[in-house]
Amino acid sequence: MLAFFKNIGTLTLLLIAFPFNLLLVLPSLVWSGISSPLKQKVTAENPKNILITGAKMTKCLQLARLFHAAGHRVFLMETHKYWLSGHRFSKAVEGFSTVPAPEKDPEGYTQGILDIVKRENIDVFIPVSSPVASYYDSLAKQLISREGINCDCINFEPEITELLDNKFTFIEKVRELGLSAPKSFLITEPEQVLNFDFAADGSKYIIKSIPYDSFHRLDLTKLPLASREEMEHFVKALPISEEKPWIMQEFIKGKEYCTHSTVRKGVVRLHCCSNSSPFQVNYEQVDNPEIFQWVKEFVKALNLTGQISFDFIQAEDGKVYPVECNPRTHSAITMFHDHPGVADAYLKDAEDENEKPIEPLANSKPTYWLYHELWRLTEIRSWGQLTAWINKMVKGTDAMFQVEDSLPFLMVPHWQISLLLLNNLRKLKGWVKIDFNIGKLVELGGD
Repeated sequence: MLAFFKNIGTLTLLLIAFPFNLLLVLPSLVWSGISSPLKQKVTAENPKNILITGAKMTKCLQLARLFHAAGHRVFLMETHKYWLSGHRFSKAVEGFSTVPAPEKDPEGYTQGILDIVKRENIDVFIPVSSPVASYYDSLAKQLISREGINCDCINFEPEITELLDNKFTFIEKVRELGLSAPKSFLITEPEQVLNFDFAADGSKYIIKSIPYDSFHRLDLTKLPLASREEMEHFVKALPISEEKPWIMQEFIKGKEYCTHSTVRKGVVRLHCCSNSSPFQVNYEQVDNPEIFQWVKEFVKALNLTGQISFDFIQAEDGKVYPVECNPRTHSAITMFHDHPGVADAYLKDAEDENEKPIEPLANSKPTYWLYHELWRLTEIRSWGQLTAWINKMVKGTDAMFQVEDSLPFLMVPHWQISLLLLNNLRKLKGWVKIDFNIGKLVELGGD
């Protein structure tokens, strides 16, 4: 019954918000219809057909808009579950396709990508992967190569993706390269944590699932706990096993950052860095030379071509420690919403390995998601918090809304999310939270 009322209540709130959203979007559609014919159409010197996956996510929409603005043709792809993607209604999108979910039908997923590449004469494949899909996108890259198709794939080989996506093997590789890293231990059974000598070690630790876990990923409980009984209760409740290993990682006291970098042949072509938090839906560029230098050395050592994201902690002494690596696009890419150089950064190699990467423009507005910010209004308890919220809204911009391309802003909450909620209502199925950025309901055991 709780799931029923939760879904009904949320759908009611979205229904209340619908006319206000419509009042914002309709004038934008009218203005866009009037002004578009008057604007000079941009034509790329060498226009490409570009396939971008992950159509449910804002970061996919952002890249689609940037490539479209540079004169390229953009095709989006998602799994069958997300046929309802609100981003398919964007003016930047030439075509939209769905394929089977990779975890259910790996061969169908990779073959589906190959079929789209052949059908639409795709020149460039850019995965905007979910954590589950990253490895299978790498397999699709291999399949495209084996078919002898001339398609530039902006992602890593399967073995590199596996290495980077595994929190433990990533840290091991970092240590091998002589870069800074927190102490980390592979955990395959609860007893390894319970028998660890925390007193002799002297550090605090957090424990994280190595396979993607949408439910436990935000739990940053610091170990050890006050008593053995509390430790047993906490650790034995976690799904730790040989098949689902975890990592116990040293807790570094300091400031959290997240980054996104697009790299070609070991050279960083595009880079951004933002303050971070466990549930990240606000991005503002931060200049951090120590973090950039670390990223630069890492991608050069592995001669990487693709998209790579990191979570960092910068300790009080200025030293930076990677917490984990995600070999895929980060939502921080939304900070490039008004940058004209993104397409070239993705499509062209650097002329010089010391060439400076592009970063968000100095006057670019920070990004947020309006529906998340409206929910945060309910958590405000003081005048100071309200003032900070207003300043954030005035200073920033919604990551989805653009006057000249406003339909996705309407369709994501009132079509994509609403249909997902209706489906859960039909199944009397609950969810943990709604992520408008990723465009999904976060569920126990979900994708």
